[in-house]
Amino acid sequence: MSGATDGTTDATLVLDIGKTNVKLVLLDAAGAVLAERRSPNTILTDGPYPHHDVERIWHWMLDGMTEFSSLATIGAIVPVTHGATAALVDDDGLVLPVLDYEFEPPAAQAATYQALRPAYDTTCSPLLPAGLNLGRQLAWQAQTFPAEFAQANHLLMYPQYWAWRLSGVAAGEVTSLGCHTDLWQPARQQYSQLVERMGWNALLPPLQPAWAPLGPLKAALLAHTGLPASCQVICGIHDSNASLLRHLAAVDGVAQPAVLSTGTWVIAAAPGKPLDGLRERSDMLANTNALGQAVACIRFMGGREFGELAGADVQTCTVEDLQRLIDQQTMALPCFSQAGGPFAGRTGSITGPAPVDARQRYALATLYCVLVSDYCLAQLGADGAVVVEGSYTGNPWFAPLLAALRPGQAISSTDDTSGTTCGGWMLHHWGSAPAVRSSVAAPLVLNGWSAYRSHWLAALQEAL
Repeated sequence: MSGATDGTTDATLVLDIGKTNVKLVLLDAAGAVLAERRSPNTILTDGPYPHHDVERIWHWMLDGMTEFSSLATIGAIVPVTHGATAALVDDDGLVLPVLDYEFEPPAAQAATYQALRPAYDTTCSPLLPAGLNLGRQLAWQAQTFPAEFAQANHLLMYPQYWAWRLSGVAAGEVTSLGCHTDLWQPARQQYSQLVERMGWNALLPPLQPAWAPLGPLKAALLAHTGLPASCQVICGIHDSNASLLRHLAAVDGVAQPAVLSTGTWVIAAAPGKPLDGLRERSDMLANTNALGQAVACIRFMGGREFGELAGADVQTCTVEDLQRLIDQQTMALPCFSQAGGPFAGRTGSITGPAPVDARQRYALATLYCVLVSDYCLAQLGADGAVVVEGSYTGNPWFAPLLAALRPGQAISSTDDTSGTTCGGWMLHHWGSAPAVRSSVAAPLVLNGWSAYRSHWLAALQEAL
């Protein structure tokens, strides 16, 4: 079945794999959402190490593709995924499970890898815990499973793994390669010394632009899903770079805004800012955007930390709840995740009277994430407009509180909670941007809010 029941043609199907959730989103030719399905992104603990349940995602995705094929004529499928993840494949499929980057390889391997990894000033890729440096994952797999590793024909970044499964075409792409992997030199736009040292060049397929059509779906998938033969599989992109896409170009001479891409990770990106201010110890890095340009970034696991502070019983707070915590100096000090960030290695704590209910916990989580985001923007020297993308746009207090701390800067939020989906649509319609509205936040000026930030920063210094 290839015809659209509602007349929609050239629709885009975005496979959006975040660290916490997986989404399949159908968008029309103007970028409006026609249908969406989502599922948790589960980790399996059987086998040789914790790994992604790619087969469950695969069958869930095929079911969704079949369902959506009756809603519109789908012209393209675009994979968008989280970073720090890769797949080793031969002609038949995976030779090793897709490793979960939160898995910590044995401590003895850390020293070995430290001697292998390139210098920070060549990769702008900070040394990170667990498997957040993709190079460390791959070096451990090569050492621990040499026979399986030797079977691989291709080393695929995670978006391109899904594109390969759909189309049969192997490709590389710079946004995932340039995401704190230790594999890429963003300033030179070429592979790092680690790739040479490990002999991985032959495994890395030819580079393609994120927006490049790799080819049609495999014939068996066309028959299974009912998608049209004209449907193309797009190369795909790293998720925070998908959020950045619509902000890549200056408009009417106005400088590119800084972007806060929010989800499981909060990634602050400052296009156009120099890289010489990046510091490895603060988990600052250069991502590589879809055009191959290095972008100064800093990040923290803001979605995970918000969840830890807010708890399972999430109830949106009121202005009075925020003011009460500020008045009584209840503060959350970083950090509440062990996955890197500018305060990596610290153990989170709450000072002052503890929150008494779900609303106050939500308020504390909000205050904390605003303060860490503000800190990250300051480290990047982001002194112009700031755009908030993703899950934090659903928090009514986040942008107004941030705006109150940064007078003179326009802090705006987009009207969609998933900039990644928008970016996926743009890859199918390269050169176009959907009509996404954004609104500049009015500062929420609470009594003592600026002083609260000063006390929070002072408490961080005392903890050093």
